[in-house]
Amino acid sequence: MSDFSVKPVLRGERALLRPFTEEDIPVMARILSDPEVIRLTGSPEDELGLDQIRAWYGSRNDQTDRLDLGIVDRASGRLVGEAVLNEWDEDNRSCSFRILIGPDGRDRGLGTESVRLIVGHAFEQLGLHRVSLHALSYNSRARRAYEKVGFVAEGVDRQSVWQAGEWIDQVRMAILAPEWAAHRGRPDTAAVSSTAR
Repeated sequence: MSDFSVKPVLRGERALLRPFTEEDIPVMARILSDPEVIRLTGSPEDELGLDQIRAWYGSRNDQTDRLDLGIVDRASGRLVGEAVLNEWDEDNRSCSFRILIGPDGRDRGLGTESVRLIVGHAFEQLGLHRVSLHALSYNSRARRAYEKVGFVAEGVDRQSVWQAGEWIDQVRMAILAPEWAAHRGRPDTAAVSSTAR
């Protein structure tokens, strides 16, 4: 099993995931200030300063206990978001996952493909057994993308996020290595091919 010190480039048809560069910092600043990103990720509404963003993204490639990759739209060559494996539990071969897509990358399948790429890396290269996440209950777009890749809802953390003056539930979801091995991020295709036999 590898650790998270290797920062790969993961290539799909639509999306390319790669380590962050200095040129990405102003782009990520714009993405992180997008009202939809703030709402769908449950991020604080206080805008981060450019120095804070520079310090954060400037240190991502040095981390050995997490993997932060920028999501690039291959059609335009533009950075549109990030995909992250974090909260690594080495003993239990598990980690958490999160993703965010800015306005230039939405509704074109980049999110789903990015989830497939990084989750595939987690199981096939890092040797993890479990990848889990939390999705805000009203973020149906993200939940659909996670389900398309094979994440399974495991429960609800009731009223766990305070946002815009109200408590919001979060849905806990996870995918396991044997599930990934059975369908490689395409559970619907696996179900169809197994019933066709």
